[in-house]
Amino acid sequence: MAGGRFAPGHLGELTQLVPFEMVDAALSATRAVQSRLRDLPSRVVVYLVLAACLFPEAGYLGVWRKLTGALAGLPVVAPTASALAQARRRVGSKPLRWLFDLLRGPAATRHGPGIRWRDLLVVALDGTTLTVPDTPAVLTRFTKQAGNHGGTGYPQVRLLALVACGTRTLIDAVFGPTTAGETTYAPRLLPSLRPGMILLADRNFGAQRLLADIAATGAEVLVRLKNGRRMPVLARFPDGSCLSVLGSLRVRVIDCEITITTTAGKHTGLYRLATTLLDHHRHPAAELTTLYHQRWEIETAYLELKSTILGGRVLRARTPEGVDQEIYALLVVYQLLRTAMADATSSRPGTDPDRAGFSIAWQAARDQVVLAAGVIADTVVDLAGTIGRHVLADLLPERRLRVSPRIVKRAISKYQARGPRIDRTSYKATTSIEILTAASP
Repeated sequence: MAGGRFAPGHLGELTQLVPFEMVDAALSATRAVQSRLRDLPSRVVVYLVLAACLFPEAGYLGVWRKLTGALAGLPVVAPTASALAQARRRVGSKPLRWLFDLLRGPAATRHGPGIRWRDLLVVALDGTTLTVPDTPAVLTRFTKQAGNHGGTGYPQVRLLALVACGTRTLIDAVFGPTTAGETTYAPRLLPSLRPGMILLADRNFGAQRLLADIAATGAEVLVRLKNGRRMPVLARFPDGSCLSVLGSLRVRVIDCEITITTTAGKHTGLYRLATTLLDHHRHPAAELTTLYHQRWEIETAYLELKSTILGGRVLRARTPEGVDQEIYALLVVYQLLRTAMADATSSRPGTDPDRAGFSIAWQAARDQVVLAAGVIADTVVDLAGTIGRHVLADLLPERRLRVSPRIVKRAISKYQARGPRIDRTSYKATTSIEILTAASP
């Protein structure tokens, strides 16, 4: 634990993953270090903003009490809500972005069937939206979305992320106003792609130019296309796939029929997939079709971010700069939790990271903040730590295919929208895949 005015600056056991020296480096690099020693040093403010993401149900004064509750006997200041707000504005968003850029990336583990496929790191690209306060300042940058039933009641932020499917760690992320679409933000993530990856994406990312730019990074692509999209058949392969082109990009096209059987009945869907992996011997169509299901891991990551951490709440920040600060802090905290979970499962050889319970890690991290425990690592290296031991003590069942109906519901609307889609949160399911022979052009 740091001393003096710096004592409240911690994140419990997660401080070991974002130590004092790292936060000080972020502040120094972004020129956000306080010009004089204040009651609320900049390092303490950064930890306050990060801790607030673990306690979205509490105001900043409530978060401050959680950070200082276990510091009995130490001289700790009692700031006002106004003082905390001024301190957050003084620090700004740049140190949080610096931390995210340093911490992002796939976790260093090779265990688990969803991490690599035929020596390719499996990653997924997709977007979501976050809801922000309806204030005049926020509305200068972020807008409300239109809709059939009056649109959204609050302004929203579009978030686009690149996720390592096996561990659900964040490789990169961008965000901005919803006036720009996902395919507009996607090129900003391409520098984080590299050879040795295979990118999974849905139909929204099937644009010809975007796929060519992704392939130019050296990463492989497996993307779903619209079923009615006309694709020229240049050659046929024994596994049912065919050679085709998207503009100047050569791809293999796989038409398949997937049937999901559950206790609620059967659901059959037609899928058209395109991949830059052209060798049908090394990369069979049936295996690629099964691999595509891993794309749903990014949906689970967004569920953890928006439902488990935020609890469906609107973000706190009431200014555009504050929104940037809070979202980068949210991404950092999510990455820290996922890293701690991957470290824990890697300490037990053969354990799939997918079996680590996110809610368990999140609650354990909250407890460690309140107790101000594990802030400084012991002299004996403990890869799992208290958070990891909670995760390992209550592992989830082995990875298995599940489905559930997708219902989009918002507090502003009593109407349900969209039909069923594949997910991993409800019925136990079996699946059958039939590769369809490509029709003549």
